[in-house]
Amino acid sequence: MEKKVTKIGVLTSGGDSPGMNACIRAVVRTGLYHGLEMFGILRGFAGMVEDDIIPMESQSVANIIQRGGTILKTARCKEFYEPEGRKKAYQNLKKRGIDGLVIIGGDGSFRGAQIFSNEFDIPCIGLPGTIDKDIAGTDFTIGFDTAVNTAVEAIDKIRDTAEAHDRLFVIEVMGRDAGYIALHSGISTGAENILIPERKTVIEDIILQLAEKERRKKLVNIIVVAEGDEFGGADEVAKVITQRMPQQEVRVCILGHIQRGGSPSCMDRVIASRMGFHAVESLIEGRHNVFVGIVNNRMNYLPLDEAVKKRQRISEEWMNIVKILSS
Repeated sequence: MEKKVTKIGVLTSGGDSPGMNACIRAVVRTGLYHGLEMFGILRGFAGMVEDDIIPMESQSVANIIQRGGTILKTARCKEFYEPEGRKKAYQNLKKRGIDGLVIIGGDGSFRGAQIFSNEFDIPCIGLPGTIDKDIAGTDFTIGFDTAVNTAVEAIDKIRDTAEAHDRLFVIEVMGRDAGYIALHSGISTGAENILIPERKTVIEDIILQLAEKERRKKLVNIIVVAEGDEFGGADEVAKVITQRMPQQEVRVCILGHIQRGGSPSCMDRVIASRMGFHAVESLIEGRHNVFVGIVNNRMNYLPLDEAVKKRQRISEEWMNIVKILSS
């Protein structure tokens, strides 16, 4: 019989995302409801290695559900990826009696959790906290909805200026390895082109499309580019368009880190709360070393080692929608 979990540590790792605080709140309050002791681990895996761990009570997570960022902070930790660093982290947990972990982060965080849980006797639960929505096994990740709505609001405002001046705007959104923010924000703002890492960018096709639209006197165009697009991002795309079509007024706008911050949307607060609740329930029920997501509005559980191998893929259907609606 598996030993029952009595003390749980929660941490946020990797890039911050809106809704992480709602998730921390849910984890802590669910654990306390079941009579468990709860601990916050500061600065992700770095806090485990450096023994930066604090007890958490219900009041510790009061008035945070509406806040962006993460009260536990987050950091990279190279030391944790070395056996000696993980051993230090384990010893720091054991001296407090922490026998369960909830890790809120992305696939890199889950890889660290998977290695740690395989080496030591502390079960881990992974929760998808990333604006990129690039993790398989869940329809949405914590922070994506807020980030994409931030991008949509900005692009809508840029289009007003584009319309006023008959300009072409190339707008860069976040997405180093995944194009979901570009895809969703581009479709919902009527972008004429959407460039993402998952699809090869053929600049000749874009030039031909722009020339055809110019012939039809369609002078206002929005191109949304994910930062990880293989062509090189918004600046490179704009440079080539300017060279090939000098008559076009081209402007570049890089939205950057405003997409990470801000008060989380209702959707992000709800899914974060739901996932946090089920993470603790999983540890109590003995469902260990799993990733917790939501698919078709139902909780979905994947073994951690399976979750780190899979990536969310963008289907051809999405790209067909973009092609037809932007014509």
